[in-house]
Amino acid sequence: MGGDDARLRAVVSLAQTMAAAHTPRGSWRAAALGACEALGGSFAALSVWERERGRLRVLVNAGERAEGEEEFPDEETYPVHQFPEITEFLHERWAGGGEPDAWVQAADDPADGLPGARGYGARYYRQRVAALRRRGRGCCVVAPIVLHGRAWGELYVARPVGMPVFGREDADFATVLASVVAAGISQTERLEEVRKLAFTDPLTGLANRRAVDVRLDEAVERHRTEGSVVSLVVCDLNGLKRVNDTLGHAVGDRLLERFGSVLSRCGAMLPGALAARLGGDEFCLLSVGPEVDDVIRVATELCERSTGLELGDGVACGIASTGDPIGPVVSARRLFRLADAAQYRAKAARSAKPVVAGRDGEVIRLADAPPKSPHDRRHLRGSRP
Repeated sequence: MGGDDARLRAVVSLAQTMAAAHTPRGSWRAAALGACEALGGSFAALSVWERERGRLRVLVNAGERAEGEEEFPDEETYPVHQFPEITEFLHERWAGGGEPDAWVQAADDPADGLPGARGYGARYYRQRVAALRRRGRGCCVVAPIVLHGRAWGELYVARPVGMPVFGREDADFATVLASVVAAGISQTERLEEVRKLAFTDPLTGLANRRAVDVRLDEAVERHRTEGSVVSLVVCDLNGLKRVNDTLGHAVGDRLLERFGSVLSRCGAMLPGALAARLGGDEFCLLSVGPEVDDVIRVATELCERSTGLELGDGVACGIASTGDPIGPVVSARRLFRLADAAQYRAKAARSAKPVVAGRDGEVIRLADAPPKSPHDRRHLRGSRP
């Protein structure tokens, strides 16, 4: 009974730690570590089945990793056809009724120890046995993960040489753990969808004002602590009101979508830049790291490309960067207001190029830019004045 109680506590602990994770990576790591502890293993991995590529991709390696195994590998993959037991599960044995069985493999198994591992399959089976030995592992248990009624991936737990080999009871328990992991992954996916909706502009698919608030505060903090160059490009799409008034809001929405695509393509030229719609006809690019001259070149190209849009009258761009002489930037609010003031000057002058705060010896006074709409002078959430 004590063993049953311990396993029940392990199941509860696994569910709780996955629920407490704040990111997909955190959830994957909690799943692997929790299953590893529950099964008395030394190593665990979580992999997802990429149907379109016919392969398993490792999401996380947890526990005692062998040489060359990364915790979160970028590209550790295995062709599904190399694993007859997985292929059987994915395409033949499991038809959506109940949970699929887990299976056990030991480093001292013969090549034909797995049912169905003959010929082509046996060759790869031998390779898996060799891999266990090479990594100092004596055995493993593999449990398929089913999510929303479909095969999602697998949970893999291993023990080192010298420890007891997993048995049928362990395989059955691994199947239970895989079900708990599936529930945790499902919850994480739902939370990620909610987060995405909370930080995404629904019309253009770009980041929204809330996302900019958060990222800009973080960027300014990095500038203060690490000296990173932070540049903000604020854009006002010209002619949107005229398009809405004469051609209708549906056409105006298409203009916003098309400009959003142009902004996204230009933003991709700056590593890690955030392209966002602030609201109405206002957009921005937030860059952390690249030099200000690189940001200006991208903003100039943005202005040029926007004139090629079928509708509208181009865009007015203002730039403020900690890489220019704009004075101390101790808050996100100050950088935003400087960029917005520069954008106002660009719009007033009908400039075809960006106006850059602090360039050419010009000192831009924030009072030069009166509000155009309620959100233009709104304090960024959490920013210091």
